[in-house]
Amino acid sequence: MPELSDRDVFQEISALTTEAVNPRTTDLDSRSLREVLALLNDEDQTVPMAVRAELEAIARAVELVVARFRQGGRLIYLGAGTSGRLGVLDAAECPPTFGTDPGLVRGILAGGPAALEGAVEGAEDNQEAGAAALARAGLNPQDVVVGIAASRRTPFVVAGLRFARQVGAGTVLISTNVLPKAAAAGGQGITAEDVDVAICPQVGPEAIMGSTRMKSGTAQKLVLNMISTASMVQLGKVYGNLMVDLRATSRKLAERAKRLVMMTTGSDYERAAELLQAAGGRVKVAILMARLHVEPAEAEARLEAAGGQVRKALEVAG
Repeated sequence: MPELSDRDVFQEISALTTEAVNPRTTDLDSRSLREVLALLNDEDQTVPMAVRAELEAIARAVELVVARFRQGGRLIYLGAGTSGRLGVLDAAECPPTFGTDPGLVRGILAGGPAALEGAVEGAEDNQEAGAAALARAGLNPQDVVVGIAASRRTPFVVAGLRFARQVGAGTVLISTNVLPKAAAAGGQGITAEDVDVAICPQVGPEAIMGSTRMKSGTAQKLVLNMISTASMVQLGKVYGNLMVDLRATSRKLAERAKRLVMMTTGSDYERAAELLQAAGGRVKVAILMARLHVEPAEAEARLEAAGGQVRKALEVAG
């Protein structure tokens, strides 16, 4: 990307919706505590509908992710600051919730692990670092990179997405600013031409000008929840609305696993524990063992034949 002057950057940032002054909160500092809280809550109420307006784009992103998963690819979140931390958070929750390999969904944060707890000076402006981080991760054409940048112009993310495009990986951008169809002269941000899918919920100006950890961050979190969760549903990680591929990595999750077997098979607590032990802790296998009256090996085989989907395995058997 060409090096921009300070004035160019100033003008580009000033034109962003998320950098505008919110007319509804201009007297925030003169309001009572409860009025401040009410105003913030009022602003937050607008976020879900802004995300809903992007459902078609989110669906395209999920279809892209699922297709690449089935080719052996990964989902990689790329971001800086709040945006990057949200990506790391969503990635970290996938293994315990859906039983995925830790490498299937991962988050790359500008500035590395140190940036989880505090700002790393200059990290988001480092263009080379975005592409370098993806290269170190072994990015390949089967992967999907989801860039998360409220402004759509974060250099770390922009350079990373352009590198991903060169590699042949799928590309998605989550931004709370409108993407132009083509680059303006001297512009630095991502355009609609640069990515396979653009998800741009229009949350408007923040309650505090430019504080995109607020409505923009909330919108990003909602979209990330939807992408990862809907992708896992498509892959058979959910039966009904139950997380039947969870990993019992804590006492709470171990007890939830027993409850899931009890709910789906009618077994009592002791029987559920026995089934899980025989199934090696795999809830889906335990369910099929109980429902189909088969041994663990056959339950495993039927589950594999059904592409990991409990409902399909039961329907084929029924």
